Amino acid sequence: MAALHDDRAPLALAALAEVTEPGSVGDLVEVAEPAEGVRDLIFACRLPGYAAWRWTVSTGQVEGEEPTVLELELLPGEGALLAPPWVPWAERLAEYRRTHPDDEDLDEDLDDELEDDEEDDEDLDDADLDPADDALEIDGVDFEEAADEAEPTEDDADDAEPTDEADEPDEADEPDEADSEHAGSDAAEADERA
Repeated sequence: MAALHDDRAPLALAALAEVTEPGSVGDLVEVAEPAEGVRDLIFACRLPGYAAWRWTVSTGQVEGEEPTVLELELLPGEGALLAPPWVPWAERLAEYRRTHPDDEDLDEDLDDELEDDEEDDEDLDDADLDPADDALEIDGVDFEEAADEAEPTEDDADDAEPTDEADEPDEADEPDEADSEHAGSDAAEADERA
């Protein structure tokens, strides 16, 4: 089988190199055009455990512009190994019970576990809780302790750089209403004397 060639293959390979090792990408095995200006380039996958899977790179080009990558993905091909369909737990348990009707131990075990869980919850009270366990700690960093260390203390305030108090107005420098009234009456008295 002769290898396929496409003018957009270098663009597709460059995009794949951003998400996977170049050794995991095989030969170009198919080229498809799902829409006008859109071209899917499909490469073999060489990843272990992914037999029959394909790297698909969708490219697009509008008239007068360079082609660009729209998306890329790893898709199962014909005969690829797939996970079985998901089945909810309730359905799996019901199937098990239908196929094992004589297994009464399962029901007793489940009931015993539920009772034990309820008893454990009832036995736990506030006296059993250790406030030290409530500390917020992630990867060995105690964030409450770190926050306490970051709070300024009186010693920190003493070590702070002095401020230029002349730049800040002092309350004594600003006249209040009582001073204004008093100043007005002083001026009136001075006028009367004159």
